[in-house]
Amino acid sequence: MSKEIFKTEINAPKEKVWKILWDDETYRKWTSAFAEGSYMESDWKIGGRTLFLGGEGNGMVSTIDQLKENEIMSFKHLGMIKDGKEDLESEEVKQWAGLLETYILESSENKTQLSVEMDLADDYKDYFLEAFPKALKVVKDLSEE
Repeated sequence: MSKEIFKTEINAPKEKVWKILWDDETYRKWTSAFAEGSYMESDWKIGGRTLFLGGEGNGMVSTIDQLKENEIMSFKHLGMIKDGKEDLESEEVKQWAGLLETYILESSENKTQLSVEMDLADDYKDYFLEAFPKALKVVKDLSEE
């Protein structure tokens, strides 16, 4: 496991960047860099239930670990959904369960520094190193429109 940090500077206020990140319509746009048809279902509560799903309904089961609107959102990944079934206990899941994915927005004047700190399981590292910069470019482009 390793921790990676992805960053981008965006010429927009952090409130707009936050909306781009978590509004359903724009979330689906920027996360298509990971998988077409990606979407999220959440109760938006710390310790609650958040699902990251792909177009075929497979994905991850997570919870919100930290939430401060317009500043920080941190997800703790707990397991996966495959063929409509949750898996929170297999050996595969145990290798990465508990990993964090944290979005931090810091602003100065009308600019926002978006940082994503992500614990990566070795099996997925190359995938995220390629996909995350593409996703953040979409967030930047949408935020600067």
